[in-house]
Amino acid sequence: MASPCFNLASRMLSSLFVAGFIYSMNSLPAAAQDVTADQILKTLAPPVTRGLNGPQAPATSDTDRAFIESLRHRTRSLSLDEGDHVAELAKDRKKIDLTINFDFNSAAITAKAESQLNNLGDALRNPRMENEVVVLGGHTDAKGSDEYNRKLSERRAEAVKKYLVEKLHVSAENLSTVGYGKKHLLNTANPFAPENRRVQIINMSEVNQANR
Repeated sequence: MASPCFNLASRMLSSLFVAGFIYSMNSLPAAAQDVTADQILKTLAPPVTRGLNGPQAPATSDTDRAFIESLRHRTRSLSLDEGDHVAELAKDRKKIDLTINFDFNSAAITAKAESQLNNLGDALRNPRMENEVVVLGGHTDAKGSDEYNRKLSERRAEAVKKYLVEKLHVSAENLSTVGYGKKHLLNTANPFAPENRRVQIINMSEVNQANR
Protein backbone atom coordinates (compact mmCIF):
# COMPACT_ATOMS: atom_id res chain seq x y z
CA MET A 1 0.00 0.00 0.00
CA ALA A 2 1.34 3.42 -1.01
CA SER A 3 2.31 5.75 1.80
CA PRO A 4 0.48 9.08 2.30
CA CYS A 5 3.67 10.93 1.41
CA PHE A 6 3.95 9.05 -1.88
CA ASN A 7 0.30 9.81 -2.77
CA LEU A 8 0.81 13.50 -1.96
CA ALA A 9 3.92 13.69 -4.14
CA SER A 10 2.10 11.97 -7.02
CA ARG A 11 -0.79 14.44 -6.84
CA MET A 12 1.62 17.39 -6.80
CA LEU A 13 3.52 16.11 -9.86
CA SER A 14 0.24 15.48 -11.69
CA SER A 15 -0.96 19.02 -10.93
CA LEU A 16 2.31 20.51 -12.14
CA PHE A 17 2.12 18.52 -15.40
CA VAL A 18 -1.46 19.64 -16.12
CA ALA A 19 -0.65 23.27 -15.28
CA GLY A 20 2.42 23.18 -17.51
CA PHE A 21 0.43 21.64 -20.38
CA ILE A 22 -2.28 24.30 -20.11
CA TYR A 23 0.34 27.06 -20.02
CA SER A 24 2.12 25.71 -23.09
CA MET A 25 -1.17 25.49 -25.02
CA ASN A 26 -2.15 29.03 -24.08
CA SER A 27 1.26 30.41 -25.00
CA LEU A 28 1.20 29.02 -28.55
CA PRO A 29 0.88 31.77 -31.18
CA ALA A 30 -2.55 32.07 -32.70
CA ALA A 31 -2.81 30.79 -36.27
CA ALA A 32 -3.25 33.49 -38.87
CA GLN A 33 -6.83 33.58 -40.08
CA ASP A 34 -7.72 33.50 -43.76
CA VAL A 35 -9.17 36.58 -45.39
CA THR A 36 -12.81 35.73 -46.06
CA ALA A 37 -14.48 35.75 -49.46
CA ASP A 38 -16.69 38.65 -48.33
CA GLN A 39 -13.66 40.68 -47.26
CA ILE A 40 -11.93 40.03 -50.59
CA LEU A 41 -15.06 40.93 -52.55
CA LYS A 42 -15.64 44.10 -50.53
CA THR A 43 -12.06 45.20 -51.24
CA LEU A 44 -11.93 44.40 -54.96
CA ALA A 45 -15.42 44.71 -56.40
CA PRO A 46 -16.95 47.84 -57.90
CA PRO A 47 -19.68 49.47 -55.80
CA VAL A 48 -23.17 48.09 -56.23
CA THR A 49 -24.47 51.56 -57.03
CA ARG A 50 -22.74 54.84 -57.74
CA GLY A 51 -24.36 58.02 -56.44
CA LEU A 52 -24.93 60.80 -58.96
CA ASN A 53 -23.13 63.23 -56.70
CA GLY A 54 -20.44 60.80 -55.55
CA PRO A 55 -16.71 61.27 -56.11
CA GLN A 56 -15.51 60.97 -59.67
CA ALA A 57 -12.92 58.34 -60.55
CA PRO A 58 -9.50 59.57 -61.69
CA ALA A 59 -9.38 59.73 -65.46
CA THR A 60 -7.77 56.81 -67.24
CA SER A 61 -6.03 57.66 -70.49
CA ASP A 62 -6.99 55.92 -73.72
CA THR A 63 -3.54 54.31 -73.78
CA ASP A 64 -3.91 52.89 -70.27
CA ARG A 65 -7.46 51.76 -70.98
CA ALA A 66 -6.25 49.90 -74.07
CA PHE A 67 -3.44 48.34 -72.05
CA ILE A 68 -5.86 47.11 -69.38
CA GLU A 69 -8.10 45.58 -72.02
CA SER A 70 -5.06 43.84 -73.54
CA LEU A 71 -4.64 41.90 -70.29
CA ARG A 72 -7.65 39.75 -71.12
CA HIS A 73 -7.15 36.29 -72.64
CA ARG A 74 -3.50 36.10 -71.55
CA THR A 75 -2.08 32.57 -71.38
CA ARG A 76 1.43 33.54 -70.25
CA SER A 77 2.75 35.79 -67.51
CA LEU A 78 3.28 39.45 -68.31
CA SER A 79 6.64 40.73 -69.43
CA LEU A 80 8.86 42.86 -67.19
CA ASP A 81 7.74 46.07 -68.92
CA GLU A 82 4.08 45.08 -68.68
CA GLY A 83 4.54 44.19 -65.03
CA ASP A 84 6.03 47.60 -64.34
CA HIS A 85 3.09 49.26 -66.07
CA VAL A 86 0.65 47.20 -63.98
CA ALA A 87 2.50 48.19 -60.79
CA GLU A 88 2.27 51.88 -61.71
CA LEU A 89 -1.45 51.69 -62.51
CA ALA A 90 -2.09 49.53 -59.42
CA LYS A 91 -1.32 52.49 -57.15
CA ASP A 92 -4.82 53.78 -57.96
CA ARG A 93 -6.54 50.39 -58.27
CA LYS A 94 -8.37 48.19 -55.80
CA LYS A 95 -6.08 45.44 -54.53
CA ILE A 96 -5.54 43.04 -51.68
CA ASP A 97 -2.51 41.07 -50.45
CA LEU A 98 -3.08 37.43 -49.52
CA THR A 99 -0.67 35.05 -47.84
CA ILE A 100 -0.57 31.87 -49.93
CA ASN A 101 1.54 29.14 -48.35
CA PHE A 102 4.15 27.42 -50.51
CA ASP A 103 6.89 25.02 -49.53
CA PHE A 104 10.46 26.35 -49.64
CA ASN A 105 11.70 26.85 -53.21
CA SER A 106 8.46 25.44 -54.59
CA ALA A 107 5.51 26.70 -56.61
CA ALA A 108 3.27 23.77 -55.69
CA ILE A 109 0.03 24.69 -53.93
CA THR A 110 0.05 23.23 -50.41
CA ALA A 111 -2.96 21.88 -48.53
CA LYS A 112 -2.51 24.76 -46.08
CA ALA A 113 -3.04 27.26 -48.92
CA GLU A 114 -6.28 25.76 -50.23
CA SER A 115 -8.61 27.39 -47.71
CA GLN A 116 -7.42 30.90 -48.61
CA LEU A 117 -7.55 30.12 -52.33
CA ASN A 118 -11.07 28.75 -51.98
CA ASN A 119 -12.13 32.07 -50.45
CA LEU A 120 -10.46 33.94 -53.30
CA GLY A 121 -12.24 31.73 -55.82
CA ASP A 122 -15.61 32.42 -54.19
CA ALA A 123 -14.98 36.16 -54.46
CA LEU A 124 -13.82 36.05 -58.09
CA ARG A 125 -16.83 33.96 -59.15
CA ASN A 126 -19.19 36.56 -57.74
CA PRO A 127 -21.24 38.28 -60.49
CA ARG A 128 -19.83 41.66 -59.42
CA MET A 129 -16.37 40.50 -60.57
CA GLU A 130 -17.55 38.90 -63.80
CA ASN A 131 -16.09 41.46 -66.22
CA GLU A 132 -13.26 42.82 -64.08
CA VAL A 133 -9.66 42.50 -65.32
CA VAL A 134 -7.68 40.89 -62.49
CA VAL A 135 -3.91 40.54 -62.20
CA LEU A 136 -2.33 38.01 -59.83
CA GLY A 137 1.04 39.42 -58.78
CA GLY A 138 3.55 37.10 -57.12
CA HIS A 139 6.00 38.53 -54.55
CA THR A 140 8.88 37.06 -52.51
CA ASP A 141 11.06 38.24 -49.66
CA ALA A 142 14.58 39.54 -50.26
CA LYS A 143 16.44 36.26 -49.84
CA GLY A 144 18.08 35.19 -53.10
CA SER A 145 18.91 36.89 -56.40
CA ASP A 146 16.60 39.19 -58.32
CA GLU A 147 16.20 36.79 -61.26
CA TYR A 148 15.69 33.73 -59.07
CA ASN A 149 12.97 35.44 -57.04
CA ARG A 150 11.26 36.87 -60.10
CA LYS A 151 10.96 33.45 -61.73
CA LEU A 152 9.84 31.81 -58.49
CA SER A 153 7.18 34.46 -57.88
CA GLU A 154 6.01 34.11 -61.49
CA ARG A 155 5.61 30.34 -61.13
CA ARG A 156 3.71 30.81 -57.90
CA ALA A 157 1.32 33.34 -59.45
CA GLU A 158 0.76 30.93 -62.35
CA ALA A 159 0.10 28.11 -59.88
CA VAL A 160 -2.53 30.22 -58.14
CA LYS A 161 -4.21 30.96 -61.47
CA LYS A 162 -4.16 27.28 -62.44
CA TYR A 163 -5.74 26.31 -59.12
CA LEU A 164 -8.45 28.96 -59.47
CA VAL A 165 -9.28 27.93 -63.03
CA GLU A 166 -8.98 24.14 -62.82
CA LYS A 167 -10.12 23.47 -59.25
CA LEU A 168 -12.55 26.31 -58.60
CA HIS A 169 -13.81 26.99 -62.13
CA VAL A 170 -12.93 30.68 -62.13
CA SER A 171 -12.93 31.98 -65.70
CA ALA A 172 -9.40 32.33 -67.07
CA GLU A 173 -10.50 34.99 -69.54
CA ASN A 174 -9.85 37.97 -67.29
CA LEU A 175 -6.98 36.59 -65.17
CA SER A 176 -3.36 37.55 -65.82
CA THR A 177 -0.20 36.76 -63.84
CA VAL A 178 3.07 38.56 -63.20
CA GLY A 179 6.11 37.83 -61.06
CA TYR A 180 7.76 40.71 -59.20
CA GLY A 181 10.13 38.75 -56.99
CA LYS A 182 11.54 41.04 -54.30
CA LYS A 183 11.02 44.23 -56.30
CA HIS A 184 8.04 45.54 -54.29
CA LEU A 185 8.53 44.53 -50.67
CA LEU A 186 5.52 44.98 -48.42
CA ASN A 187 7.70 45.32 -45.31
CA THR A 188 10.76 47.31 -46.36
CA ALA A 189 11.96 47.59 -42.75
CA ASN A 190 12.35 43.79 -42.63
CA PRO A 191 13.08 42.51 -46.17
CA PHE A 192 13.01 38.88 -44.99
CA ALA A 193 9.65 39.15 -43.19
CA PRO A 194 7.09 36.48 -44.13
CA GLU A 195 4.49 39.06 -45.14
CA ASN A 196 6.68 39.90 -48.13
CA ARG A 197 5.95 36.40 -49.49
CA ARG A 198 2.49 36.99 -50.87
CA VAL A 199 0.20 37.13 -53.87
CA GLN A 200 -1.40 40.49 -54.62
CA ILE A 201 -4.76 40.52 -56.39
CA ILE A 202 -5.36 43.71 -58.37
CA ASN A 203 -8.63 44.74 -59.97
CA MET A 204 -7.25 46.69 -62.92
CA SER A 205 -10.74 47.74 -64.04
CA GLU A 206 -11.76 49.45 -60.82
CA VAL A 207 -10.17 52.65 -59.57
CA ASN A 208 -9.83 53.06 -55.82
CA GLN A 209 -11.37 56.40 -54.86
CA ALA A 210 -9.29 56.51 -51.66
CA ASN A 211 -6.12 56.86 -53.75
CA ARG A 212 -7.19 59.96 -55.61
